[in-house]
Amino acid sequence: EGRGVAQDDAQAVAWFRNAAEQGYAVAQNNLGDMYYAGRGVAQDDEQAVAWFRNAAMQGFALAQYNLGEMYYAGRGVAQDDAQAVVWYRKAAEQGEAAAQFVLGWMYQEGCGVPKNKSEAIKWFRKAAKQGNEYAKDTLRRLGVEP
Repeated sequence: EGRGVAQDDAQAVAWFRNAAEQGYAVAQNNLGDMYYAGRGVAQDDEQAVAWFRNAAMQGFALAQYNLGEMYYAGRGVAQDDAQAVVWYRKAAEQGEAAAQFVLGWMYQEGCGVPKNKSEAIKWFRKAAKQGNEYAKDTLRRLGVEP
């Protein structure tokens, strides 16, 4: 009989925390995910933000995207579209496809940045080139070649 998922999550949190406290960005981001989802720890958006920020400040693209998501949603921080864009852009510039798509969407909608269709299309194309289906669909809807 295998151990329960909750026990495995708590063990994962312990390992992530150990590595995160030593400064490992991947572990910091993973620990942020655990706090975000309340897996192995009590759900805590502020702790999630703190760990995402630690990893994001080290240039870890996925954490930059996650931090952007927290600002966009106003979870664990004051809702701030412009700050979300800052973090999405950092991740997008490193090639994070989900961030490229969302950054394109922010430009399309004028969310945290002035509306800019050509800038939106540029980011949608970058995401589409990496296989992001949302970006491909959006470009088709806009009548633009990927």
